[in-house]
Amino acid sequence: MINREIIEAFSQIAREKNVDRSELGEIIEKVFITLIEKKYGDTSNFDIIVNMDKGEIEIYHQKTIVSEVNEPLHEISLEEARKVEPDLDIGDPFVEIIDPVSFDRRLISHAKQILNQDILRVEKNVIYEEYSKKIGQIIIGDVHQIRRDAIFINIGKAELKMPRSEQIPGERYRRGESLKSIIKDAVMGPNGPEVIVSRADPSFLVKLFENEVPEIYDKTIEIKKVARHAGDRSKVIVESNDRRIDAVGACVGIKGSRIQAIVRELNNEKIDIINNSSEPEILITRALSPAKPYMLEIDEEKKNTLAIFDDEEISVAIGKMGQNIRLASEVTGYTIDAIKKSDYEITESETLYLEGIKGLTEYSWKRFYGVGIDTADELLSTPREELLSIKGFGEKTVDKIINLVTEAVEKHKAEIEIAKEAAQLEAASSEEFEEKEKKESTPDEADDFEFSEEDIAEDLEEE
Repeated sequence: MINREIIEAFSQIAREKNVDRSELGEIIEKVFITLIEKKYGDTSNFDIIVNMDKGEIEIYHQKTIVSEVNEPLHEISLEEARKVEPDLDIGDPFVEIIDPVSFDRRLISHAKQILNQDILRVEKNVIYEEYSKKIGQIIIGDVHQIRRDAIFINIGKAELKMPRSEQIPGERYRRGESLKSIIKDAVMGPNGPEVIVSRADPSFLVKLFENEVPEIYDKTIEIKKVARHAGDRSKVIVESNDRRIDAVGACVGIKGSRIQAIVRELNNEKIDIINNSSEPEILITRALSPAKPYMLEIDEEKKNTLAIFDDEEISVAIGKMGQNIRLASEVTGYTIDAIKKSDYEITESETLYLEGIKGLTEYSWKRFYGVGIDTADELLSTPREELLSIKGFGEKTVDKIINLVTEAVEKHKAEIEIAKEAAQLEAASSEEFEEKEKKESTPDEADDFEFSEEDIAEDLEEE
C-alpha cells in the first residue's frame, strides 16, 4: 500500500508539471537509486523495478551466501538465508526484498527534491523538443514581461524571448497583450531552453502571406525573394505557376483585403509586391517602385546596375536613408546605383570614347573594345604590359597610341572647362536679364500717378 501512496504522491507532482508517465517511472527509479546510494553507499548489487500501472516499487538487494560474512552489503550467512529459503547452500545467490518504507523521512524528503529537479529538467526538455520542431511557425502568446533589451511571451508553461533586434521598430507592447510572432530559433542553454521569436524577420512576412493568400499556401504562387526593413518597407517578388492567376492581384486581394490584413499586422509597413521576370531590366524597374527609372545600364556579368532618374524622382528612388534602393538591390540581387539624369548627362559628355579620338584607327579602337577597354581613361589606366599583350600591338604602336590618347584627353578636358564656363556665364546672364526684366516691369514710386474724379470728368468731356 505504501508503494502506491509514494507513486501517487510523485504522480501528482508529475501531473502538475505535465510529465509523461513513462518518464516519471524513470525519474522515480533514479530517485531510489540516489536514496540507496545515500543509505548503503553502493548501488552495484541493487535492482529497482517501478510499475506505474500497478502503483508498485520493488527494490531487490542481491547477495551471495557465505559461511562467514565479511562484506554485509554483498554477503549473507547461510543461517540467515535459510530462514527465508531452507534449500539454499553456500555460494548460491540470495535476493533480499527492500521495503521502500525502510527509508526514513529525511531521505524521502530528499527524494522529493531530486524528483522536483528531475521533473523540471524533463519539463525544460519537453519545451525544447516541442519548439525546436516548430521553428518557422507562427505562434500567438501573451506578453508577460517587458525589458529594455527584450520582451518575454508566455504560451502555457513556455516562456519565449523576443530580443529588441527581432521587434518591429516603433512598436509598443503592453503586459498581457496578445502578440503574433514567428519561432526563429530554439537552443538548450545552461539555464534551460531559450526559444527566440521574431516579428522583424523576413520569414514572418512570408508566413503572413501564406496565411492570408491560399494560392501561396498551396504553391500556386511562389514567393521568390523578400527584402525587408521591418516597420517601414518590404519588397516581395512573386511568381504564378498558373497562367490563369495573376500573382500580384492574388496577393493584393479584392479591394486590397489580403494585403491590408498583412499591413495592419505589421504596424502599417509598406509592402511592394513585384511580379517576377526573367528580364533583368523589367525586374529591376519593378523593384525600384514607386520610382520609375528614365534609363538603366545593366552589367549582367558583374550584377551591377546604374539607374538614371529624372531629377525630381531621385529622392523617391533612393528613399528615406537609402532604403528603397537598398531593398531593390537586395531583392533583385543586383547592386543598384542611382543617379540624376542631369548628372548622368554631364558624366556622359565628359566621357571620351576611343572611337571619338581623331587619329586613332578603327582597327585599333575595335581591338581595345574587344578586350573591354572603351574609354580614354580606361586605356590610360591600363598597365603598358597589358596593352602590349593585345594581339596586333607592338611597343612603338602602343607608345604612339598612349601619346595620342593623352593629348586627346587634355584637349577634351580643356574643351569641357570652356563649355562649363560658357554655361555658367550664360546662366548668370540669364539670371541678370530676368532680374532686370522683373525690375522694369515693376513701376517705381515716382512713376505712380493718381487721377482725381475731376481729371477723369475733363477727359470724358474732351472725348
